[in-house]
Amino acid sequence: MAITDKKNANLMHLIKRMHGFVENTDIEKHRQSQDHFGAILGSNKDVLTEDFSIPAQIKGEKPIHAEWNYVNRAHMKKYVILYCHGGGYSTGSSVYARTLTGKLAMSTSMDVLSFDYGLAPEHPYPQAVKDAMRVWNYLMLLGYGARDIILAGDSAGGNLALSLTLQLKKEKRLLPRGLVLMSPWTDLTSSGRSYAAKAQVDPVLDAAYLKEMIHNYAEGQDLTDPMISPLFGDYEGFPPVYIQVGGNEILQDDSVSLYKKMLKANVSVKLDIFKGMWHVFQMSPFKTAYEAMDKNAEFIYDICR
Repeated sequence: MAITDKKNANLMHLIKRMHGFVENTDIEKHRQSQDHFGAILGSNKDVLTEDFSIPAQIKGEKPIHAEWNYVNRAHMKKYVILYCHGGGYSTGSSVYARTLTGKLAMSTSMDVLSFDYGLAPEHPYPQAVKDAMRVWNYLMLLGYGARDIILAGDSAGGNLALSLTLQLKKEKRLLPRGLVLMSPWTDLTSSGRSYAAKAQVDPVLDAAYLKEMIHNYAEGQDLTDPMISPLFGDYEGFPPVYIQVGGNEILQDDSVSLYKKMLKANVSVKLDIFKGMWHVFQMSPFKTAYEAMDKNAEFIYDICR
């Protein structure tokens, strides 16, 4: 084994151990561990966080907790990044996502809005999509236009960003300026070859975990529904999309297949596969993660010209 391969193997082992500290069979404890992790590693004196609630619009709705993340200096206000957190639709939160939203705010000097959509199994499909649409509409009420918004998300949040845009398209509404997707979970049918090919090297995800998440979120649903598995969506007329994925994750083909489908639909799409990296490696506090965020910022600057 070459020294670079040995270093990478050691890194994968470390990431697997760290991920194990967060995982818990008790879903509430899992969520609490993630929030604790996000609060510690997402803390940055240069990024301010402002909590608020998006009010209910109709009877029976509950307010949606959300937060702004923005740099503690003069910065661009014209555009906003709407961020959808990951966690298999069963865990995760805006607090957990601070390891990503803080980096996005720093690298782009733009305000980043993240929100807590309803989690499964308490709130299965289509609750997350409904909540995302409420947040989108809230931004409209604040005076943002669709073209002022960049949608971003990781893992299930990448799924949600795609699903929201597909829903906007279905309703013949204006679409966001662009999408930034990190390790998006696009295919709940798990049809990609990487599910088997990368099973032995992926330090974060495995088939059993994904099966549980699918059961929580979409039990009894048609998994080929584009609102559940965006890979099967119609992307004609979609805005520019940038996808990042790790070379060591079972979801690699979720990104590669989406990229190929978007190319066929004449979408302006770019895909970067980061060799040796794992699922949502951008969360980690090391060089490659910051370089990936800089690439996200470059894409956003390009489409905002």
